[in-house]
Amino acid sequence: MFKGCYTALITPFDADGRVDEAGLEKLIAFQVEQGVSGVLAVGTTGESPTLTWEEHNTVTERICEQVNGRGLSIAGTGSNSTDETLKATEHAAHAGAEAALLVDPYYNGPSSLEIRKEYVEPVAKAFPNIQMIPYVIPGRSGTQLLPEDLGILHQEYPNVQTVKEATGSLDNMARTRTCCGEGFAILSGDDDKTFDMMTDDRIRSSGVISVMSNVAPGAIQKMATVLLEEDRDEAQQLCDAMGPLFGMVGVASEEETPFGSTVVKARNPLPVKSMMNILGMPAGPCRRPLGKMNRAGLEVVLDNARAVHEKDPSIFAPIESFFGVDISARLADPSVLEGLAYS
Repeated sequence: MFKGCYTALITPFDADGRVDEAGLEKLIAFQVEQGVSGVLAVGTTGESPTLTWEEHNTVTERICEQVNGRGLSIAGTGSNSTDETLKATEHAAHAGAEAALLVDPYYNGPSSLEIRKEYVEPVAKAFPNIQMIPYVIPGRSGTQLLPEDLGILHQEYPNVQTVKEATGSLDNMARTRTCCGEGFAILSGDDDKTFDMMTDDRIRSSGVISVMSNVAPGAIQKMATVLLEEDRDEAQQLCDAMGPLFGMVGVASEEETPFGSTVVKARNPLPVKSMMNILGMPAGPCRRPLGKMNRAGLEVVLDNARAVHEKDPSIFAPIESFFGVDISARLADPSVLEGLAYS
């Protein structure tokens, strides 16, 4: 069963927008050193929508090569085309990935029945030696694989025994447990829901595929581990210390225009990439149409980073030692914000 913290790794880019392969190697090495349970290549956090398939495959290969048994290698191979997903999963299998993440097909919006029969089932059947992880995120995909169809898949295919759950609905997750039984792994797809999902007796999540473990892999792995050991007090302390991180996977702020105030919603991975740049990690820009944060949103990211560091310096301490940076100095230096927000 999948247990612990699996990092949905960002894809670092250089100033010209190319994949920063040296930076990618450092980020993978950092995750492995921090003892995460596995690393996910090119999920939404890795900006899969804007990577070419060649880049997509290269990132998957690098992660499989470097993780190399020191955790699970998971490849994001899902798309809104089953044929594309089959090709990507075939590549991932040859590269050495042990699991494939299959996001619900976005935009064309098949029904749950169609997702089961025309998407997950053909891939699970074609690659029986790789674990399939359906990724249920209706807020981005506009459709949803329902617990009932997931239960059928789990009954019929031994390599469908995990789901990444990002519906935000604890009732939906509880229904998944009912349909899929005790041997099925429910992984949190939302950092701010992990504690509740792992402590809710109706759900009993076994871990998280995390965005914020890009900056706090050791702490989130520890939180998941102590929750599995049912040490809720220590887990609650860690959750409280990282609360500002968990609340900023998406950041909403106001922006004044000549026509009045508007709301700017910076969605994953923009906030975490902005924070990584502030902390001195190789992240680089997002690839268009993602761009930069507005100034108010960037201040939220900076304030949250400061709050975490002031409450518990051990959260970011591994970044200091691995990347050779001074977190306190960077958080007090206005120059680290240059170029991270629209002027």
